[in-house]
Amino acid sequence: MQDDSLSAVDYIVIGGGSAGCTLAARLSEDPDASVLLIEAGQKDHSPYIHLPVTYYKTTGPQFTWGFETTAQEHQGGISTPFTQARVLGGGSSINAQVYIRGTAADYDAWKSDYGCAGWGYADVLPYFKRAEDNQRLSGDLHGNEGPLKVSDQAYTHPLTYAWLKACQQVGMPYIDDFNREKRGGCGLYQVTNRAGRRSSTANCYLRPAASRRNLLVLTDSQAMRILFENGRASAVQLRSDTITRTIAARREIILTCGAIGTPNLLLHSGIGDGAMLAGNGIDVVADSPQVGRNLQDHLDVFLVYELLGPYSYDKYKKACWQAWAGLQFALFRSGPVTSNVVEGGAFWWLDEGDPEPDVQFHFLAGAGVEAGIAGVPGGNGCTLNAYLTRPRSRGTVSIAGNDPLYHPKIDPNYLSDPDDLAKTADSVRLGRKIMAGPSLAPYLKNEHFPGVNVESQQEIEDFVRAHARTGYHPAGTCRMGGDAESVVDTQLRVRGVDGLRIADNSVMPKLVSGNTNATAIMIGERAADFIRGNG
Repeated sequence: MQDDSLSAVDYIVIGGGSAGCTLAARLSEDPDASVLLIEAGQKDHSPYIHLPVTYYKTTGPQFTWGFETTAQEHQGGISTPFTQARVLGGGSSINAQVYIRGTAADYDAWKSDYGCAGWGYADVLPYFKRAEDNQRLSGDLHGNEGPLKVSDQAYTHPLTYAWLKACQQVGMPYIDDFNREKRGGCGLYQVTNRAGRRSSTANCYLRPAASRRNLLVLTDSQAMRILFENGRASAVQLRSDTITRTIAARREIILTCGAIGTPNLLLHSGIGDGAMLAGNGIDVVADSPQVGRNLQDHLDVFLVYELLGPYSYDKYKKACWQAWAGLQFALFRSGPVTSNVVEGGAFWWLDEGDPEPDVQFHFLAGAGVEAGIAGVPGGNGCTLNAYLTRPRSRGTVSIAGNDPLYHPKIDPNYLSDPDDLAKTADSVRLGRKIMAGPSLAPYLKNEHFPGVNVESQQEIEDFVRAHARTGYHPAGTCRMGGDAESVVDTQLRVRGVDGLRIADNSVMPKLVSGNTNATAIMIGERAADFIRGNG
């Protein structure tokens, strides 16, 4: 399709992220259906996106919305960055490429506890497998013919291996697949990259479909609102530069803007809490109070250590080492450039009575990798971060007025449940125990952050309040369910209107126990089947 004077298509997919690229590519497999994918951000041309090791350079303003949270009541009123991708590929273009699906119990709970019939683990597993091309694993749990390249790490830093030994020294077994049914232990993450190139959904889903004449991708184009005729979603008003235009959908409109963007667009289109909409001068199309509620996110806490010498990736900040790593990559497609930095991980228990691990650790052989997290005085460090896999706190996404160009108000309401504070403090203690392991002693100089002076329960809790921040996994703001109050039904159709679906992590009734990119792709795959009548 050509962009010139385009006025109508069969399907409009709004949001070119992990789920949106997946869905648009799948829908365009039908040559008789025209598909338009709208992305507010730019094309994913930057090499920082595609080289695994430089993901930390993608979380700044060039590729993100620049969102911040509202002042957090339970964190002393602080407001922190809330990174959301604004680039083709979405989160899959800027994340740390860790391949985690959540547990079987997560999806079985969607079905049993939240009325999401057809969304138990046995229902969703075939879609994870359909998406996946796993380099090493196969059989009942993994796929080998899908678009998404899932690989073992091409390069793992020696310090990561020392950290894995430290985990085993405190009693965590080594496991080789975090996506099997029992995953309590430590190991190396599988990653969504291969041969030194990131496997974003823009790369692995959209690019192979780019030659299809029935698929058009518009970047640098922000959807302003959805338009309705007789209760049916009929068109999208979008803005490119200073030009606003309207494109009609003959069949369906599908929102894939994520857990922040999707409720924001719904609210500006007149779907949400009627009183809120009226108070902002927006005509009510459907009174759906749950839109923007039930926001869940993993809350990250960071431990940063200074090293005794150049024993981490930090040495590659020097030009001579950068040149060496670049040469190794150019000649052999190997070495540090192929690393995602977040190489080692663990799932373990803070509460031994919990049937599933309740904390996840990520080990980074470097310091100052995450934006806003300081490096170390000596220049060589490493980082351990942790978050609760099933936080209890719930927040909201709301609008700041009736102009769709305004940023939404994001209130994760972190630590509003006292259990989250107590257990996050426990995760700091467990992380310190791991870092004190004998295998790391030859490398560590001291704990730089928060530092050894933070020791009592009160001091650790104060540290958590002051410094914990998003784990980049927002979900739940347009929850799915079998009840009339849910925003979408179990086939992802928006209640109260026709011709509109949501297919992203906002539909999760409950956040999964780990990284969320694979789940977004699975939801995109399922949505394609629902729309094509194969669900």
